[in-house]
Amino acid sequence: MPERKIRVLAAKPGLDGHDRGIKVICAALRDAGMEVIYTGLRQTPEQIVSAAIQEDVDVIAMSCLSGAHDYLFPRVTELLKEKNVEDILVLGGGIIPEEDVPSLKAAGIADIFTPGATTSEIINFIKANIKRN
Repeated sequence: MPERKIRVLAAKPGLDGHDRGIKVICAALRDAGMEVIYTGLRQTPEQIVSAAIQEDVDVIAMSCLSGAHDYLFPRVTELLKEKNVEDILVLGGGIIPEEDVPSLKAAGIADIFTPGATTSEIINFIKANIKRN
């Protein structure tokens, strides 16, 4: 029986309307053999978590360029904890100041990928860190 593909939910939380970067990431993950579900623009943390659970994903990859990452990303991890979901790897990316990264990681974001990160880095990180059995 073939192993199930890694399933990734890609999301743009908040009011950020810039989606070129997340679409590039989605294409790269798909080309790497992953199943990618893109939720589209302006998703609430509640919508993201609900979709992730419904789609039985291994990874939530969020992109934020609006500056609201310090609220939106941790809110997703809070909601996952409230629902006792512990097996989803949560990643963030976008225009995120380096000084914000430690608090985001402390809130449960596995890693942050900022401009300059390669798609290979993201793919390798996912493969090395997914939490499924």
